[in-house]
Amino acid sequence: AVQVHRTASHERSPALRGGAAGGGSLFLFGGAYGIFSTMSHGNFILREPEYESFLSILRRLLADASAKVVFLVDKNGTLLASAGDAVGFDTTSLASLAAGNIAATGGLASLIGEKEFSILFHEGERDNMHLSVVAERLILVVVFGRRSSVGLVRLRVRQASTRLTAVMAVALAASDAEPEGIEELTEADIESLFR
Repeated sequence: AVQVHRTASHERSPALRGGAAGGGSLFLFGGAYGIFSTMSHGNFILREPEYESFLSILRRLLADASAKVVFLVDKNGTLLASAGDAVGFDTTSLASLAAGNIAATGGLASLIGEKEFSILFHEGERDNMHLSVVAERLILVVVFGRRSSVGLVRLRVRQASTRLTAVMAVALAASDAEPEGIEELTEADIESLFR
């Protein structure tokens, strides 16, 4: 999971040492901090309160759906948050491939006159994967085994999607209200993040 840290502007965040999960970056804007994510719908900054809300929703989904692990990814393939046992998962590849999967099936959907397929399901011998588009910008990935069922996962994902959409709306509103945008960062500002 991406860790959000509050640092002085001259300190380098521990999360930046290895890079944020999935290629996102942490930025500090005069007290606002979070993950800067470029998306097809524009940019947003995921601040700690929204990140914690995402985590809380993912943890609840993990328990309610009897899942093994849950990931929240943006449509560009950046891992935003996860809950559960992600040990053994290449989360960067998983996030990128999930976004690619959604994009590829979007192409298939357009061939038959659909906007996109908002839900995808992959069944394996041991584990299954349920992918769903949330708020037109996020991808919710649920990995589950035989302890759960597709029906239960779909029900719980639908409930979690409503809560995730509400949190995303708050994150977008806060990003829109931000007086300084990423476009206004200078090279010196960026260099100061790594000192």
